Amino acid sequence: MKTIVKLTDEDFNLDIKPFDNPRCRMGARGIVLNDEGKIAVLNKSNKNEFKLIGGGIENNEDPEVAFKREVLEEAGCEVEIDSLLGIAIEEKSQDNFKQTSYVFLSHVTHDTKKLHLTKKEIEEGSRLLWMDIDEALECIKNSEDNLVSSKYENVYHTKFIVRRDYKILEYYKTYKKLH
Repeated sequence: MKTIVKLTDEDFNLDIKPFDNPRCRMGARGIVLNDEGKIAVLNKSNKNEFKLIGGGIENNEDPEVAFKREVLEEAGCEVEIDSLLGIAIEEKSQDNFKQTSYVFLSHVTHDTKKLHLTKKEIEEGSRLLWMDIDEALECIKNSEDNLVSSKYENVYHTKFIVRRDYKILEYYKTYKKLH
């Protein structure tokens, strides 16, 4: 399977610490396109974070099922998955944490117009935005240097999220030209 991006502490000019029985998490995330070809972006305004839709895989859930659940929760949309683009790997040695995410390309089949956000997402000021790819790339890239921590997550973790999603969008932009 293609690795779209692998991020380590070195990517943020931090020393890599040895992992000691790290916490590991699997995720499912990716590109959600609406009928106008715009991409779903979750903006957590209280953190100045812009990210793609997605989250953790729960209880040995199938990655496709997890992605569709996350899209319904964060974007209020039902989707059809067009393809598995690859995986994204994050190795956060400062927190002894590793995450591997399946990255999907999908399109909306039904928009319920109702988000199902967690308390954390609500408190972080989450709102759904639909952007063309260049606008999404610009917002995500610009947010990396202006992130604010929340009571749930420090800037260290959020920088990985933002950089990961920027790299996924860059990959998708190239992929789109080839397909």
